Amino acid sequence: MKKTWEYCSIVLAAVLFAFNYYIFIQTNSFAPAGLNGIATMIQYKTGFSISYMSLLINIPLSVAAYFLVDKGFAVKTMLFSLVYSLTVLLLQGSSLDYIQYNTQGHDTIYPVILSGVIGGAVYGSCFRCNGSTGGTDVISRYINKVKPGTNFFVVTFILNGFVAISSIFVYAEESLNYKPMALCILYCFISSFVGNQLLKTTKTAYKFTVITDHKDEFIAEIRDKLHHGCTQIDAVGTYTGAKKSVLICIINKHQLNDFQKIVAKYDHTFSYFELVNETYGNFKHIKSR
Repeated sequence: MKKTWEYCSIVLAAVLFAFNYYIFIQTNSFAPAGLNGIATMIQYKTGFSISYMSLLINIPLSVAAYFLVDKGFAVKTMLFSLVYSLTVLLLQGSSLDYIQYNTQGHDTIYPVILSGVIGGAVYGSCFRCNGSTGGTDVISRYINKVKPGTNFFVVTFILNGFVAISSIFVYAEESLNYKPMALCILYCFISSFVGNQLLKTTKTAYKFTVITDHKDEFIAEIRDKLHHGCTQIDAVGTYTGAKKSVLICIINKHQLNDFQKIVAKYDHTFSYFELVNETYGNFKHIKSR
């Protein structure tokens, strides 16, 4: 059931991505991020459809990813590319021009913002399903697997920088026009921000470390009120030599204030918390109970 939902999510994301391109990007003379931005500029200059260019780029990358990265990731990336290209081709051959947001060179920032938000949502949903939109996503995934310590965002930044600088000359008419470069950078920023936030939304939490003399009361209260447990560690204070209990607890974001109120009730209790970017295991099941 989970795999079926993931593949359906990839298909829906690809269709949404195609409509995003057709409605907001195609008619407003700016390039989005990555290899898709290069394909957009090629279409603008030559008329060669981005649907074909996307296939020429992503089919070889998906095949390479199948052998070098992850089979499931490669299959989902290939599926996304096929559905996206087919949908774009159908849209370009349709008579749906009236749904396009054509600013005619004025207030172009609005379609950039809208397309960036939608693009970020597509990126995030694909990554959560162990898939991608192709292009630089595949390259980044490969680099991350071969050299986990390498910051693959540098690769993406360099390519997006190339796209942004190239767009100055591609969309220039009589003189250099820096507006397409600014729009490309804005799209990259918004889509990356939204994509990262979407990935963090369901996985972030707070990790509390509590040092207390009231372990039994404290454990009972967070169990009864917040429905969470703790991990207890016996410790000794180096200043007084007294025995202490260290409690480690992971809580949901919306429970932060409630947890702090519980901590404040007990004397001889010290606490600090950290943001947890990822949670695994049965954390979701704990929340549901």
